[in-house]
Amino acid sequence: MDLTFSEEQDELRTVVRSFLTRHATEADVRRLAADPRGHDPGIWRRMATEIGLQGLAVPEEYGGSGFGYVDLGVVFEETGRALLCAPYFATVALAAEALLRCDDEAARADFLPGIAAGETVATLALTEDDGRWDEPGIHLNARAGASGWRLTGAKTYVPDGHLADLILVAARTPAGVSLFAVEAADAPGLTRDPLPTLDQTRKQARITFTDTPARLLGTDGTAWPVIERTLATAAVLLAAEQVGGAAAALDAAVAYAKIREQYGRPIGSFQGIKHKCADMLVEIESARSAAYAGLWALDAGDETEIAVAAALAQAFCSEAFTKVAGDNIQVHGGIGFTWEHPAHLYLKRAKSSEVLLGTPAHHRELLAARLGI
Repeated sequence: MDLTFSEEQDELRTVVRSFLTRHATEADVRRLAADPRGHDPGIWRRMATEIGLQGLAVPEEYGGSGFGYVDLGVVFEETGRALLCAPYFATVALAAEALLRCDDEAARADFLPGIAAGETVATLALTEDDGRWDEPGIHLNARAGASGWRLTGAKTYVPDGHLADLILVAARTPAGVSLFAVEAADAPGLTRDPLPTLDQTRKQARITFTDTPARLLGTDGTAWPVIERTLATAAVLLAAEQVGGAAAALDAAVAYAKIREQYGRPIGSFQGIKHKCADMLVEIESARSAAYAGLWALDAGDETEIAVAAALAQAFCSEAFTKVAGDNIQVHGGIGFTWEHPAHLYLKRAKSSEVLLGTPAHHRELLAARLGI
């Protein structure tokens, strides 16, 4: 395994960081966090048309660029650093990945080009009121009738579910867990309610289906392996995002420690601050290694290695980001607790991401099961 980036990947990082530096400033983050939509549709389209971010890992036959997961991980790391307010994780890490994994060529041809072009916001609706991320937690009912499939039930904590054009829904049929597509714009019986969230930079919604028409993706009753693999990929990409956020928090802490003075000298010269920043760096580098190993495993395609690397990356990176974001506030002292300072934005993103795909304890349980412990 070659854990180094190519010259092209380094250039990709430079391009994405430059774009986000211009269009995902702290002022933009605060403005969009307060906006019910949660993102700027114009910037969303420019992400697709100018630098091809939504279609980066989508195969060329569906309008994408056909890059690998390491390249996609570079993008997620930079979006985490900038606290990008956009439905990028829901659309790319969840919905597009599920479409690529399901055995339905027609669905890929119908939906992926819109995602790659920035025309479609998509998401995956999996969790229900109990918040479980496993197969037994799926209870929403799907039944087949003369006019096709119908969904009845509710999904909650759906990332960007309040505005998604395409919702992929995990539901239970007599044959087992199946995956369905609902085009939300004109779907009857569909109700979407935005949820209050700790992290206002990433919107979530509760979606209620009342005899809602849906399109079956793949074969009835065979969706759980597709969903499980999608969640593994999303866990690694989220870990990369968490590494980017943690790195930004450390940069802020170090910059402040250089200019804030106590007793006539910068606080960065005090041993306690030095040790805290050093510990933050160790956490980040360890998390970065875990996330990068997951990305290379995804590109290598070994399913056993992917399952182990994904659980390890998400369990470690979630806690590392939360610790570093909290330590950043400690370095800043009282000002770090104020609404006017961006430190709290990173802590809220860290706490939200820590449970977005299941808690660290959940991922440690997955890791133990996959290692046979």
